[in-house]
Parts: sequence; C-alpha cells; structure tokens
Amino acid sequence: LVVIIGLPAALPALPLELTVLYNSLLFTVGAADSAIEGEAEGIRQGLLRVLEACGACGQDLSTEELWQKVLQEVTAEELQAPLHRLGALQAAWWLAASRLGSTAGLFRLLSNTEDQGGACCSEGENELLYLLKAWQVPAEGASLPLVQSAADLKEILCTAAAFLQGLQELEAGNFPTAFSLLQEAAEGFCSKRVLAQIYTCLGCCAQRMGKPQTALQHLKKALQVDFQCLPALSHVAAVYRELGKTEAELQALALLYKALEKKTPAAASSNPYFLIRTELLVHTPILASLLRHHHPSEVKYLLAQRCLQDGRVADAVEHYLDFLALLQGGLQQQMPLDGGSALPRIPEVFLEAASALEQARRHQDAITMCEEVISRTTDLIPRLLRVEEKLEQPECPSPGAGLAGGLLSQKKESLCCLAWRAAGYLHQGWAWARLGESKEAVSQFSRCLGDLLRVQLYGSGVEPPGSLLPEVEVLQKIRLLALIGRGAQFLELGRHKEALLDFQHGLQISPGDPAAASYLVQALWKMNRKQEAAAYWQKFSQSPAGEDGQQEEQGRPFPLYLAPCLEQAQFPHGEALARGIRDYLGTTSQDPLR
Repeated sequence: LVVIIGLPAALPALPLELTVLYNSLLFTVGAADSAIEGEAEGIRQGLLRVLEACGACGQDLSTEELWQKVLQEVTAEELQAPLHRLGALQAAWWLAASRLGSTAGLFRLLSNTEDQGGACCSEGENELLYLLKAWQVPAEGASLPLVQSAADLKEILCTAAAFLQGLQELEAGNFPTAFSLLQEAAEGFCSKRVLAQIYTCLGCCAQRMGKPQTALQHLKKALQVDFQCLPALSHVAAVYRELGKTEAELQALALLYKALEKKTPAAASSNPYFLIRTELLVHTPILASLLRHHHPSEVKYLLAQRCLQDGRVADAVEHYLDFLALLQGGLQQQMPLDGGSALPRIPEVFLEAASALEQARRHQDAITMCEEVISRTTDLIPRLLRVEEKLEQPECPSPGAGLAGGLLSQKKESLCCLAWRAAGYLHQGWAWARLGESKEAVSQFSRCLGDLLRVQLYGSGVEPPGSLLPEVEVLQKIRLLALIGRGAQFLELGRHKEALLDFQHGLQISPGDPAAASYLVQALWKMNRKQEAAAYWQKFSQSPAGEDGQQEEQGRPFPLYLAPCLEQAQFPHGEALARGIRDYLGTTSQDPLR
C-alpha cells in the first residue's frame, strides 16, 4: 500500500489500490483486536486518491461530503465494487462511533436512493436496517482476493446496527422498540459471546417492561449460549428478587459468587477469522453498564444483606464475617470505587454485621463489632456541627456555589460519621439490654444521646416529610430509638420519672410515635398516675395522630443497620397494657364505650 500510494493516482490502478487499502485496514483492525475508535484516515486518503485520478479535489470536504462527491461524480464501472466495499468498511467505523445518521446517509448513496430518502422503507420499519439489507454486495473478482468478504461484513453491519439501535432505544425508555431491535440482532451474525450479551439485554429490557418471566427466559438463554456471561446471572438474581422468590435469588447469587471465585479467563471470540466482528463495533456506556462484572466481594455482600433482610440470621452472620475477612485481606485496594458498586460504606457493613450478630444472640460479638466502628470514627467528628436541617434547592447557581457545595458535602460526611458512631452506641445499648445489664445499657444509650448533642440544627422549625436532609432524618431516628431504649431500661431499674422524661422527649421528636406513646402510658401507669395514663391511652389509640409513626416508615427508608433497633424499640406489652386500662376504665365507669 505504501508503494502504491507513493505513485501518482491512476485510474487503471485504482481497483487494485482500493482493494489493497480495504485489506490493509481489515488487518489493522484485526491485529489490534479492540474496539474501533476514531476516524479511518486511510479511507479518506483513498477517496482523495480517487478524486485525484479523476482530475478533481476534495481536501476541504468532510468525510460525509467526500463520500457524496465521489459516489455522485465517479461513474467508472471498474471502481464501483471497490468503492462499495470501502463504503461498508466506512460504515463499520461510523457504527462503532454510533454515527447512525451518517451510516444511513452513506447507504442511501450506495443504494442510489438519495432522492427517495426512506420512501422505500415501509411504515414502522427501521430505515437503517432496511438500507443495509437492500444494499447489493458487489461481486468479488478472482484476481483480487479479500481477507473478509463484503457479504460477511454486511451481515455483521446489520447485526451491529440492530444491536446499537436497540441499546439506544432501551436507554431512551422506548422498551417495545428496543425489544424488537434486540430480537433482530439476536437473529443476526455474531459470536456466541455477543449473542449471550444480546440475550442479556433482551432480559433487562423485558424486566423494565414489567415482564419478569420473559426476562428470565432470555437471561437463561444467555447462560445457555455462554455460561461465562456472568452479568446475566446477576440480572437473574435481580428478577427473582423482584418476584419475591428469595430462595431462587439467593441460589443465583451463590452460583454467581462461586463462578466469580474461579476467575475463569474471558473466552476468546468463537469466530476469530473475521477481522471485523460485532463486538468491535458495539461498545456503548449502557452496554457496559448492563454487562458490568461484579467483584466477588460485592456478591458476598449482597448475599449477606439479602439474608439479613429475609431473617436468615445464621446465613447472614456467616456471609458478613466472610466479607469482613475479605476486607481484612486488602479488599479496599482491589475494589473499583465506581458509582455502580453494590457495596455501602465500610462502617455501615460493620453495623449491619453487628445487627446480624445481635439477632443471632451473639451480643458480645455485636458489642465488639460496634466498638470497631466507634473507635474508627471518633477522630472524624467535629466537636460541634451546625447544619441546616432542610434540603436547599437553589434556583440558579451563584458564583460561590462550588465552595458552598464543598462545605455541604463535608458536613454531610461529618453527619454520616456521627450517625455511624451514634448507631454503634445504640446497638451496644440494646445488646447490653438483651444481656440483662440495664445499667450498662443506660450508659451506652446516654453516650449515643450525648454524641447527638454535637449537632446543632437550624431551620424554620417543623419541616414537612421528605424535606429534611437524609442524614438529619437518620440522626433524628437514632435519637428517638436511644430515648426509647434508655427509657425502657430506666423502667427496668424502677427509675420511672427519668423514663417518663425520655418518652416525653421522644414524642417531641416524633409526635404520635406508637412505641414512645405506649411506653409513656406504661411509665405513668407504673407511677400510679392511672387516670392520666388512661387519658393518654385514649388519646393515642383513638386519635389519627397515632398513625404518624406508620406514615414515617412509608417515607425515605432508613439504613438496614437500624432495622433490628426499630424492631427492638416496639412496645412488647401492648395488649396487656390495653387490657389493664380497659379494666381500670370499667371499674371507674369512665370507659366511653360503656
């Protein structure tokens, strides 16, 4: 090719020159064996050589304009076949860059349908695919062998075009159109690896269409075609979770973890003799997202989390301890800290592990786990933290918005650290309570509440639900749980007045909270203030304000590590207390129902 280009462009030699250029570009792509990127400068130079041989020039033209000029002005019959093959190669470069409009325009020129536009394409049919299929592949001359036939290249272009457009429609939320295009791609010419990827995308599309069973069918097809397509297995687990089939979901995650542990090398393409292949043309961000490979530790964490959420405490403990062992082995250095990771912040994992240990009645281990969180976050929390409790949404960014955003982010980080440390004390308080050590429990609950005094909230007062910073909501919930926990232990110790104060403070934080209200009634009852207790009981049981706590749970979900504390804070003697109050009201003839 270098020798030919060194000679003046001549019309008789152009068929040979363009064929050598075609083969040379194919070998360049094949040798790189990586996604096609950038412009094919060789093609542009080839087109300029054609114009030079015909006595024209086009140096100032864009590549699209250059193709238009060449195909409209160069009519020599012997150049049509090599130009068409070079056009197919240009289409490969443009498809790889997702330039679908440029590709369609080129094939209109190649098919001589520039004036008709998409008129030949029936309504509802994809124009680019119609143009690709309608393109007549030029005959190959026996004296000019090709390293990859134009017919094979056409099939690959059709598959890539359907795949790319399917992904674009999927990203745009046009799921029926995406599904149809991906189905067409699955019927095209590609390797098993790419076919498995297409089936995976079909499964994800079906899931987003609200068709989980169809999604499972396609994801299973992906695994049947290529079991190394492990992203399909992670999507299977997600579909089973959506269906509420926890056992099947956990089996899929366990299988995925085992496969990832083996670290099987990626399989080579099953058709390496094709220098241009579908996988070299399709490499979009949404495809990378759908086919993201999970780190084994992410799957191990998901197993632990799902077991904890489903009440499989023993399995959850085992998985959390395995995960923490991976953490000790340098996991943080191995993990890519991208936005797609399923892993939460490390202190949250420790707190979730403590929750699992607590539910497994391993209270001392839970206390030790929380101590790790407390000790590691102590130096990260300022002595005083002033934050505005309400979410601020500025209408237009001010010149100092960047600095203000950085300060807000820093405050949010401090709030997170404070929440983790306070939650550590909260868990320790409940653990000591379960061990029957009420004094130690009171001490830990008090430390939790003392930590929360570091935060000074300022705002307009009572904010509507959902308008508070998420971190502030978590801190308020921790404070409420600590007050209920400490108050309950004060009751155990016979310190009824102190218990009453804690429950009253709890109701100031969360008016109408069922647990705090029930405990307050019990405290009054134990203090022999039965008439007052009965009045409060009637108020809380009959007033719609008693639903406030339930409404709160329906809003923004609280962290998983708080779930056991929320459960332990529930008042355990509701029926007995209600029965006692009803009996009291009956004997004093103050029961309004009588």
